[in-house]
Amino acid sequence: MTVNNSCIGTHLYLPSIYPRFDRGDISFIILAGAMAFFMIPGLAFLYSGLSRRKSALSLIMVVCASNAVCIVQWYLWGYSLAFSPTATNGFIGNFANFGLRNVLGGPSPGSPLIPQLLYSFYQMEFACVTIGILVGAIAERGRLLPVMVFTFLWMTFVYCPLACWAWNVNGWGYKWGVLDFAGGGPVELGSGFGGLAYGWALGRRKDKELVNFRPHNVAMVNLGTFILWFGWLGFNGGCAYGANLRAIMAIWNSMLSPAFAGIVWCLLDYRLERKYSMVGFCSGSIAGLVATTAAAGYLQPWASVIMGIVSGVVCNYGTKVKLILGIDDAFDIFAAHAVGGIIGLLFNGIFASRSVIALDGVNLNVNGGWVDHNWKQLYIQFDYICAASGYTFVVTAIICKAIDKIPGLQLRTTPEGESVGLDEVEIGEYANDYIEVRRHYFDLSALGEHKGDSTASDLFVSGGKNSSSNLRKSVHRIQLEDSAQETIHEKNADTVIELQPTSECH
Repeated sequence: MTVNNSCIGTHLYLPSIYPRFDRGDISFIILAGAMAFFMIPGLAFLYSGLSRRKSALSLIMVVCASNAVCIVQWYLWGYSLAFSPTATNGFIGNFANFGLRNVLGGPSPGSPLIPQLLYSFYQMEFACVTIGILVGAIAERGRLLPVMVFTFLWMTFVYCPLACWAWNVNGWGYKWGVLDFAGGGPVELGSGFGGLAYGWALGRRKDKELVNFRPHNVAMVNLGTFILWFGWLGFNGGCAYGANLRAIMAIWNSMLSPAFAGIVWCLLDYRLERKYSMVGFCSGSIAGLVATTAAAGYLQPWASVIMGIVSGVVCNYGTKVKLILGIDDAFDIFAAHAVGGIIGLLFNGIFASRSVIALDGVNLNVNGGWVDHNWKQLYIQFDYICAASGYTFVVTAIICKAIDKIPGLQLRTTPEGESVGLDEVEIGEYANDYIEVRRHYFDLSALGEHKGDSTASDLFVSGGKNSSSNLRKSVHRIQLEDSAQETIHEKNADTVIELQPTSECH
């Protein structure tokens, strides 16, 4: 059959067996999908900046590699298991759309406004972002190959069922009336509780790795956060599945909630430290964005302001949960994504507005929450949260433990690898080539030994400008020759001095 690509007016004409779609709606969702894809480097930069330098590149790598594995899985059977309309069990789809078979120009399962082929692409980006969030749980101790195997299995046995429950027309959550706009369950609860289970299976980092832990590059944390915020506008706005007022409302809510949440989190940290933490502001902004994932297309703007304030407070205190549970959640994935997702879903039960839902011109008869006197909606949301959370944690833990038992697929690197850094043992490349020494050169030799009367100290004290330069060059040469000697340390030092390589060292 030959496809007629002629266009009349604003409608795209396909063969007569397919309905007509508005080209503006299609263009909008293509753009929204591209913005959602841009969240992948945002996550990579965020996690890299939050880590130590010796594992910074490994976190960029794991996010990007998991994205590739997710695309393969989604093409093969991920989309079919999540959205095939012929599966009626309410739990998971079937293989009717294996390899995108029979996915072309028919109305999508999510909305009649866009074709299936576009819908499958857009939903793929949701899956990629979800697994990208989750794999941050390997921070500084998890091996790369096992997490790629985990990605394929987790997408199949956890994400696809969660997506089917909430968004498949035959999913039990969809039929029951669960309100989940852009993935409070599949994306946020899936990544939050999945990351917690993966962190539990990996175990805690060594104690010396947790002493004085701080992000190595806060500028990169900020860059990653605002790339994510930009992408989130497409992530949430596109879930109206058309260029309509509901999409604009979702975008507005995706601006308001993270703004208030970031301010609140920053003020809570200031209360303790008397400093305005950039990392705290970024963490709060992400918590607010997470809450909007479930609720952006359901709430009035005033309700999003309240949700931003609540998510900023609750997610901030949610960072204490990992201490209570004894799980090393390095990047607070649980506090931001699981807790934030729960807040967004519960807010739907109370503040979801029928008038906002109807702004897309399609969902004209969907009930809201308590503001519309739909009192049962809150317990529907609560039950959905419990089901998604419990299922995700248990199945993720089982997958992790099963992979860890396979020879050659142990989840965790060796103690030596953890000390040296994953960039060295897993990647063989580095995000930053650097040298770092502490103040008080008098207590350091060129070999990094603490010798008050060392040759290095004497050289520095007595040699003047030229000797000081020679010492710097010698130290740098040592660092280049011995890659395992990453840092010259001195305890109780307050300042870090970065020595730049001279021309002799090149």
